[in-house]
Amino acid sequence: MGAGLKRSLGRPALYVVIALWMVCTLGPYVVMAVTSVTPQDQLIAYGMSRLPTHFSVQGYSELFATTPFVHYMVNSAITALGTVLFSLVVASAAAISLSRFRFRGRTTVLTALLVAQLFPAVLLVIPLSTMLRSGHLLNSRAGLVLIYVTFATPFATYLLKGFLDGLPKELDEAATVDGCSPMQMVRHILVPLLRPGLTAAGTYIFIFAWNEFLYALTFTSSTASQTIPVGLQLFIGDYQIRWDLLTAGGVIAAVPVLVGFMLVQKQLIGGLAAGAVKG
Repeated sequence: MGAGLKRSLGRPALYVVIALWMVCTLGPYVVMAVTSVTPQDQLIAYGMSRLPTHFSVQGYSELFATTPFVHYMVNSAITALGTVLFSLVVASAAAISLSRFRFRGRTTVLTALLVAQLFPAVLLVIPLSTMLRSGHLLNSRAGLVLIYVTFATPFATYLLKGFLDGLPKELDEAATVDGCSPMQMVRHILVPLLRPGLTAAGTYIFIFAWNEFLYALTFTSSTASQTIPVGLQLFIGDYQIRWDLLTAGGVIAAVPVLVGFMLVQKQLIGGLAAGAVKG
């Protein structure tokens, strides 16, 4: 009877915990969505403390009509996709080398990749600024891509290496017996099997580059290169915060990430789980 009582009490408690977790997780997004369709006059009068008496899409129309938000979206898309492309090329090559081949300095490389993720982002602002200035890449999307690739590649390499470590080495041996060269083995066997891992790593890299704020704010100064996070920050003035524009931009910025996650959800979960088997 005691065990049955514990089970009967435990299940409602679990539901309460899950409900609280969902409220804490989804609550900010609900508030953002409601605020984005609240008329500006009501936001000025009451802030976000009251529900709107009626909904309005004025914030969305003004966002596209009077601000360069489209340019911010284009810059974010180019920067994020460029980061994904270059990071996956470098990380997949590094992961295959570290997982499938033994060479002098392999342990040192693994340690360096791990240490590279320990530095706070703000610590590298001045060195990166000096490097970008010397390469004439300040205030450019190419400069942001290079910075993001530098930070995304170590994590992606570890994730892909863990995925490859879970693949049986017999596949390599069978390919060698069939006469495949190392490059043919990589191209025709390892890369196709690596697709779930590439999906997981690519999703992480895209979200990182899409949402990154510190370096985008520091190293860009014009509409030609500024991304969405920087553009949204410009709606926060010294004397007024345009909550309607800020939240409307936040809703639009969240849509590509949400849609992309829904499209690759199964492969993403499988890739993350496989990459965590042997890190």
